[in-house]
Amino acid sequence: MRYLIFLIALAGLVDASLALKIHYDTGTEPCSINERWDCGIVNHSPFSQIHGIPVAAIGIAGYLLLAVLALARRRLLLLVASGIGLAFAIHLSLIEKNVLEVWCLYCVISQGIIALITLLSLVWLAWALIAARRRAI
Repeated sequence: MRYLIFLIALAGLVDASLALKIHYDTGTEPCSINERWDCGIVNHSPFSQIHGIPVAAIGIAGYLLLAVLALARRRLLLLVASGIGLAFAIHLSLIEKNVLEVWCLYCVISQGIIALITLLSLVWLAWALIAARRRAI
């Protein structure tokens, strides 16, 4: 399970890196699909930074942390960190939906990735707790 979560976290890292590239790009965006789907609008909005740090860079750091925690078998910390990441991603998705009214394809992909990592982390921790309980009996 740790290698699966590690690989999914790497996919998240790639996704966040692509979003960061768009954050600093001034040209035509590759995911400018229509008026409802435009990564450029989202990644150049005032909500794309927190205290001057691009949200995509926070995502890169977060996915790196999740990958390390998975490899280190730190199940509880992984679940807590991924839960925080999921809550942050939901917050950003609500901004896209309700404030910007534009969706970023990379952000939606990241939302799916962090949701999957959180679910897998929960399952992995539950398996470990069940196995520990069985050994204790």
